[in-house]
Amino acid sequence: MPGDDGLLAVRAAEGDEDAFEALVRRHAPGLLRLAASMLGSPAEAEDAVQDAFVSAWRRLPEFRGQSAFATWMHRIVVNRCLNMLRSRRPVTDLDSVPEPAAPDHSVSPVRAAESHAAAVALGRSLSELSPEQRVCWVLRELEGQSYETIAETVGISAEAARGRVFRARRCLTEAMTAWR
Repeated sequence: MPGDDGLLAVRAAEGDEDAFEALVRRHAPGLLRLAASMLGSPAEAEDAVQDAFVSAWRRLPEFRGQSAFATWMHRIVVNRCLNMLRSRRPVTDLDSVPEPAAPDHSVSPVRAAESHAAAVALGRSLSELSPEQRVCWVLRELEGQSYETIAETVGISAEAARGRVFRARRCLTEAMTAWR
């Protein structure tokens, strides 16, 4: 179904299930990537995004279009992921670290092993960040969002978003330097 998000959101708020389905199809892949980056688990990411869409469906009449629909959905997903992260036990199981990309067979086995170890170390270091730092880092570094968009998504000032990303980068740099 063609149309911009604002129009689809208005139609969905009026009960048009096809319009809402179009919004889900359009935004689910990016929201799943965001949730998986934050949570480190594809299964938990699917749960978070599904919960977010159920919540959005119920709250669509509250959507006023003051921000883009995508930003509104990002905020719902981020909040859901933060709640899930806060409810976790402090220790992260190593099995929840995302698998690295398939190896490049043109690279030596030693280099491949180093890359795998670095990915595991990065995953472990990400899990040690506070949920607030992790979400800002993921939105900036993996999603490529501006500090202003991050601020709007997370509900903080752009300066606070910049500070959280800076602190997350510093922590990750220190952790990865110590790993080497």
